[in-house]
Amino acid sequence: MKCRISAAIAMLLLMALSIGSCKKDNSAQTPVSDTEAQTMSQEDAAAEGEYDDVTEMGLAAGADLQSGAVDNGRIATDGNTARIRIDLFVNLAVKLGPCVTITAEPNDTTFPKTVTVNYGDGCICRDGKLRKGKVILNFSAPIRKPGAVLTVTLQDYYVNKAHIEGVKTITNLSANGAVKYSVVIAGGKVTWPNGRGFTYAGTKTVTQIEGAATATCADDVYSTEVNTTLKYANGITVTKSTDSPLIKPVSCQWITKGKLKIAINNRVLYVDYGTTGDCDNSALLIWANGQVEITLP
Repeated sequence: MKCRISAAIAMLLLMALSIGSCKKDNSAQTPVSDTEAQTMSQEDAAAEGEYDDVTEMGLAAGADLQSGAVDNGRIATDGNTARIRIDLFVNLAVKLGPCVTITAEPNDTTFPKTVTVNYGDGCICRDGKLRKGKVILNFSAPIRKPGAVLTVTLQDYYVNKAHIEGVKTITNLSANGAVKYSVVIAGGKVTWPNGRGFTYAGTKTVTQIEGAATATCADDVYSTEVNTTLKYANGITVTKSTDSPLIKPVSCQWITKGKLKIAINNRVLYVDYGTTGDCDNSALLIWANGQVEITLP
């Protein structure tokens, strides 16, 4: 579940926006300059990264909860009550550092359960970012259990003074040993310290299509489908959707198959990763009147 392709997609958005902004357009919609295109791409990449970090935070907490349920070293006993030792939330501690306060309610081995990550008025985490506010994780069941739902609510949550809002729902759709999960963001909104920002809504479905039968991760291959919409106050709308699923082997740095559709207001472009599955850093950026081969980041 740790395969991240959002940053690569966001970097490709820069190329798409830049080319799209140079095309003649007689519509009344807001034009996009090259400078604005670059800024929007950087903002999109940053926002995607923060929402992905929240997902990874929830999955790390879920792994710690499940470890606590089976590892006696992480269980303390008060009389007849078993309590999870929050101080031994190893995965979450590695990600966040020692300056956060983590609580679990109820603090035992039962579900549903709510884990609250509280950064208080400000906490510099291991990744060097300043965070404040709360991330509230509600688990319907152990996250690795098929059918489990993790709801992530951001409460007055800031990262480096950027206000990140929204509710994220992660559902485990796994079956027959293969990993599959969906991610839905509702009410998403990002406001940067300079006042710029956009609303954000999206869905993502990740499915393991190879490697489920082996113990190693090296032969795992994942298929990702995305559909996201960013709306700026100035009228610019950017949508990203998979025209065909994006295929990413763990053993390759890049997406090897699939086609991504990018719509910027009324302009439509495609990033075509090909159909052969070759592990290389090339793709085609296609628009109405032409195409160009691009190098993937």
